[in-house]
Amino acid sequence: MFLLVGLGNPGGAYARNRHNIGFMAADGIVRRHSFAAWRAKFQGLVAEGSIDGDKMLVLKPETFMNLSGQAVAAAARFHKIAPDHIIVFHDDLDLPPGKVRVKKGGGAGGHNGLKSIDGHLGNDYWRVRLGIGHPGHKDLVTPWVLGDFAKADALWLSPLLEAVATHLPLLIAGNETGFQTRLAQAAPVPKPPKSETMGGPDGV
Repeated sequence: MFLLVGLGNPGGAYARNRHNIGFMAADGIVRRHSFAAWRAKFQGLVAEGSIDGDKMLVLKPETFMNLSGQAVAAAARFHKIAPDHIIVFHDDLDLPPGKVRVKKGGGAGGHNGLKSIDGHLGNDYWRVRLGIGHPGHKDLVTPWVLGDFAKADALWLSPLLEAVATHLPLLIAGNETGFQTRLAQAAPVPKPPKSETMGGPDGV
């Protein structure tokens, strides 16, 4: 069994936040692969299904971002899922909007959701880093990640979320390079304005 985790904050007020792109990816996966309806469990919402014969459990922690590890650890322990079968989808300030990178292990990069998971399970799990861009100054980070995507972002966000769900079987099969390539083809990264300044993630 694989545990697919989308990170975000619960509640309608946060639903379209950049910080909630992990929740959006989880919703897209459940729809695309016709998983069972969401239900409350493990301090979150879960949906079950299968992809190419492998059982899947999709989890959206409802603990708020900085306590995400509680829900992830509870689900992993109950189903005896090893870290290398856990895939976490999350926002990443250090990548331009629409850019995706897959990695196993590594640091949390200032992301409180990842920090919490690391604290409960260690860091030997897979991360799908979904770029949301950086506002240009660290003082603007919190309002940026907790701000909603702009209407214009739909031009890259909708195709990206659809591609993540559609090509997920490649990642499940261990072909992370193929997965990233298909996403780049299906959802090209928008060209940033010349004045835009990119920076690193900062404490959210």
